[in-house]
Amino acid sequence: FPDFPVPGVLFRDISPLLKDPGAFRSLMDLLEDHLRASFPQIDFIVGLDSRGFLIGPPLAQRLGIGFVPIRKKGKLPGPTESISYTLEYGKAELEIQSDAVEPGQKVVIVDDLLATGGTMCAACELMKRLKAEVLECLVIIELKLLKGSEKLKSIPFYSLLQYD
Repeated sequence: FPDFPVPGVLFRDISPLLKDPGAFRSLMDLLEDHLRASFPQIDFIVGLDSRGFLIGPPLAQRLGIGFVPIRKKGKLPGPTESISYTLEYGKAELEIQSDAVEPGQKVVIVDDLLATGGTMCAACELMKRLKAEVLECLVIIELKLLKGSEKLKSIPFYSLLQYD
């Protein structure tokens, strides 16, 4: 969708994928196969608000592990860890419950799309603060022109589909 949410942005929408049960099943098969082949042990799938919540729980369930949400500020009860960051068209703040993961636990962070990398980097920082080990950042779509994966530096990154 051109010019959404602001002029000049070409929004890559995963809604058609979600509407098609066969396509969604194939997506989940690809993600599951990738993670099983890449990592012998994962403790949690960590999903980013909000579209990471659409792929994270079914992926975690297939792997037989738990799901941990990273939410927008003010949506989680109890003690939280929060971080402010810049996205491609504004500023935002993310939170995770302080006891969501234990030190040393291995996590894979999932979202639908990587653009400039601000949200994913913020999520990685939250995991670092909780002393979790980020095995990989995983997305369906990567917008390569925006070079978001370069901001992740030494953290492994995987995308199924790339646009220039």
